[in-house]
Amino acid sequence: MATPPPQVNVSSLTMEQYHRLSDDTMDALLEDLEQLVEDHGDPSFEVEYHSGVLTLKLGESGTYVINKQPPNKQIWLSSPFSGPKRYDYIESDGSWRYSRDNKALDEMLNEELGPTFKVPVQLALSKS
Repeated sequence: MATPPPQVNVSSLTMEQYHRLSDDTMDALLEDLEQLVEDHGDPSFEVEYHSGVLTLKLGESGTYVINKQPPNKQIWLSSPFSGPKRYDYIESDGSWRYSRDNKALDEMLNEELGPTFKVPVQLALSKS
């Protein structure tokens, strides 16, 4: 089955709204991922956040990079398991969603990080 073409979403967010929402999301991710690494991580795991770029290093399991993309009003993610994704803010449910599979950023991370940390991961980023 072929990959569906990317959907072009034109965000109605102002730049100020985008920065507030994306900063809130990045701050929540940082806090939750730091706690996850502290509680269930391997000593080689590490979380860093600098200049809008969050890096989650998972030793031999690879590295996630999550960053803001202001020109597109998106959050971009690079996963060692599923590759690159671009998330748009969906005002109706307060989530960041990938247009190709309609999966929310927190849903995807919960699914991918659970096996690595060997516990159910319950990040909750949406506003609804």
